[in-house]
Amino acid sequence: MTKEDIIDILKTVYDPEVPILDIYSMGLIYEIWIKEDMVTLLMTLTSPACPMADMILEMAKNAITEKYPETEVIINLTFEPAWEPKMIKDEDIREMFLMQ
Repeated sequence: MTKEDIIDILKTVYDPEVPILDIYSMGLIYEIWIKEDMVTLLMTLTSPACPMADMILEMAKNAITEKYPETEVIINLTFEPAWEPKMIKDEDIREMFLMQ
């Protein structure tokens, strides 16, 4: 299991409120650490008041454990720095957000 493997998995998880982009491409994943059979994510949400927070965290965890069932997944949620549209990795979609 590599960082790239985890990124590929996270690219299958979509924020239900922004279904055009996965959570990795949205820029919600700040860090990924892998140590033996443990994956730790440092991630954020588009807003501290995100009504889908629990669902997004569970979907991310489930996506990883579905591929790697013996893996412990720890997700640390942070709002520092706060998410901004400029963090979107897809340039065309980032421009769409910034124009709003």
